This record gives sequence, C-alpha cells and structure tokens, in this order.
Amino acid sequence: MESRKEILGIALVLAIGVGFAMANTLAGVAYTGGTDALSVATARFFLPALILLVILLATGKRVLLPSRDGLIAIVLGVVTVAYTWALLTAIELLPVPLAVLVFYLFPVFTTFIVAAMGWERLHRINIIAALIAFAGLALALGVSDQGLNLLGVFYAAIAAVGLATVSAVSSRVIRAGDPRQATFYMAATAAVTFLVITIAFGEFRLPNTEMGWWGFIGTNAFYAGAMIGYFVAISMIGPGRTTLYSNIEPLMAIAAAFVLLDQVLEPLQIFGVVIVVGALVAAARANIKPRP
Repeated sequence: MESRKEILGIALVLAIGVGFAMANTLAGVAYTGGTDALSVATARFFLPALILLVILLATGKRVLLPSRDGLIAIVLGVVTVAYTWALLTAIELLPVPLAVLVFYLFPVFTTFIVAAMGWERLHRINIIAALIAFAGLALALGVSDQGLNLLGVFYAAIAAVGLATVSAVSSRVIRAGDPRQATFYMAATAAVTFLVITIAFGEFRLPNTEMGWWGFIGTNAFYAGAMIGYFVAISMIGPGRTTLYSNIEPLMAIAAAFVLLDQVLEPLQIFGVVIVVGALVAAARANIKPRP
C-alpha cells in the first residue's frame, strides 16, 4: 500500500504535468500578442528564483550548496538556458502539442546519458521503448496537411537533450541536499544569464494585447509552480516515478492547445502521440526499482 508521502508525490507530479502543459501553451498565447521566445524566457525564471529564495530563508534552510554541488548546479542552470530557449523557439515554429511531444523524448535521452556515463545499465526494454517512441513520433510529425517546420523539430530535440542532461545530473546533486537549493541555483543562474543575453543581443518585447498579457503572465506563473514542484517531487517519490507520471503533459498539451490556440491534431497524429506516451510510460515503469 502506497504511503501518504507517495500519494502526495504522485498527485504533485500530475499537477506538475498540467502546469507545464499550461505554461507551454500560454507561451503560444503570449506570442500572438507580440512577444517572442527570448522575452518569455528572460521573464520565466525570476519568479521561481524569488519564491525559492523566500522559502529557503523563511524555513531557516541554507541557501548555499557545497562548492562542488553549487558549481554543478550553476552549470546546469546554463544548460537550462539553452534548452528553455530552444523549446520556446520550437513553440513559435510548431503547433504546441508537436513541440511538446518531441521535447518529451527527454526521458529516452536521459536513459542513454546515464548509461553512457556508467551510472545505470541500459536495459532491453529501454531500447525497445526508444524505437517505439521514435516510430510514434514519426507518425505524429509526418501526417499533416501543412508543411512541417524541420527547424522547429530540431529546436525541440535540442531542448529534449538539454533537459535530459539536467535530469540525469540534477538527481545526483539533489541527493546531497535540499532539492530547493539546487533548483534555486539553476533558476537564478538562468534568470541572470537570460537577462544578460537580452541586454547584450536582444530586445525585451512585452505583449501589446490583453490576451497576450494573460498568456505572458500565465506562462510564467504556471512554469514557476511546475519547476519548483518537479524537483520537490523527485525528492518525494524518486526520479523514476516522477518521470512516469509526468508523461501526462503531452496529452494535456493537446487539450490546452485546442482550447486556447485552436490548434487541432489529425487523428493519426493523436495516435502517434499515444504511441509515444505509451512507450515512455512502459520504459518508466520498467526503470522503477521495486520497493523493499
């Protein structure tokens, strides 16, 4: 029988999946109001960094990690910059559900990264699941009356590899302390880095419509809650179960994009999404270590 902590952790992950789906879809809404990927990304990390700092100070927890873990968390923050910008750019170029679907191949990439690093064994089920997931992805991307933006697919894939890197390494950093510390380091690093990039090379574009403002505010609010919750969930139920239940996001993205952006996938594309999610769920279940 699952403990109360596990039940709460599972409920948190399901809420996180919905939160990330809403954050990504509302980014698309913000784009319709005149903002762009760099501007959304620049604003995205200040709120979670501020919330985490307040929580750590209010609860009397240490803000600083040990020097080695802190350095790793800062590097992961820079990787977070890269994958966040890539994902938000993909959402500009692709329908939200397809961008999220490609992005959600990150558990497959995570499995291969930890195997390549010698941290875990690569099992047959992982290879089979990867092949099935890529077949489903090909179906989802290849059946459309509209031309597919291959650059958008490339950006989404880069984002997936980036989050896979963060997921593979962060679980080992989080083990050394409070997950909120490592998450704060990553969020603060990403916030400062995006701000510097925007000042040096970009233009901070705020929305110019009411709907765009709702999207801009909503994407940042949902992302802040989901980002903090994701790493807390890892500490509650482990990375395996967190990954398993977070696979709800691509399905939620389909519903959110339909309601908010009038983006509709064809039946075969939805079938491809289901194949991908099913393969990811199967792999995640196989990777969960049985409890003693």
